[in-house]
Amino acid sequence: MKVDILASGSGGNCIALTSGNSTILVDAGIAKTKIDKKLVEVGIQPMNVRAIFITHAHGDHIKGLPLANKYNIPVFASEGEWKDIQVVEDNLKRVVKSGNGIDFKDIFYIEPFNTHHDAYEPLGYSVYDYEGNRCSICLDTGHVDNEMISAMEFSSIYIIEANHEPNMVEVSDYPNNVKARILSDNGHLSNTQTAEALSRLVTGHGERIYLTHLSSSNNMPKLAEMTVKRVLFKKGFKAGKHYEIEVV
Repeated sequence: MKVDILASGSGGNCIALTSGNSTILVDAGIAKTKIDKKLVEVGIQPMNVRAIFITHAHGDHIKGLPLANKYNIPVFASEGEWKDIQVVEDNLKRVVKSGNGIDFKDIFYIEPFNTHHDAYEPLGYSVYDYEGNRCSICLDTGHVDNEMISAMEFSSIYIIEANHEPNMVEVSDYPNNVKARILSDNGHLSNTQTAEALSRLVTGHGERIYLTHLSSSNNMPKLAEMTVKRVLFKKGFKAGKHYEIEVV
C-alpha cells in the first residue's frame, strides 16, 4: 500500500492511499486545485480516486470536497458530519457508521471507528488492501480509548496525530477557551498521548508510523518524534530496526 500525505496540519489535511491503480483519499482539507496538483506530483491520476472518506467536517478536512463533483467521486462520512457538508452533490453522498465496513472488491476494505473530537460524529479509519496490508488513520481526537486501540491494532501502517506539547499550549497566547478545547478529551492528542497509544499498538515488526497534524505553534517535529521514540525504546523497540517513523 502506497501512502502519500498530501497535506497535514491546521492548514489542511489530505491523505492518499493507493493499491494497484486505485486510490482513496482520507479527508480533502485543501483547495481542490491543490489536491489535483499534488496527486499528479506523486504519480496519481485524479480520475483513479475511487472514494473520499471524511473524518469530520471541520474546514481543514473538507475544504477541497468540490473535487468529488469534478471527478464524480463518492464521498463517505458519518450521518452526523453530513450536517456540515454542503458542497457535495447528492448522488455522491454516502453514509458510514462505526463498525460497518465498506468493501471495494479486490482493492480496499475500510472499517470506520469512533474518535473523540468536538464534531458531531467524527471517525477514524482502518484500511485493508488485498495484498495483506493494513493502514490505520487516527487524526483529530482528544484521547484514544480501548475501542480505538482494538480497531487499529495489528496494522502495518499508523497515521496518527501528534498535535501539541501541553506546556507549550499553556504558555501560548491562545485564548483560555481555545487552550481548554485543545487539551480536552474532545480536542487533540498531545505527543505523550500519541506515544502511549503507539506503545499499545506497535509490535516491532517493521511498522511504519507517520506523525501528523502537528501544531505549528505548540509543537516541534523533533520533540514529537523523540517523545514517541523514547516510549517505544522502553518497550525494546528501536527506530530503523523495529519500526520506521516519519514526522509530516
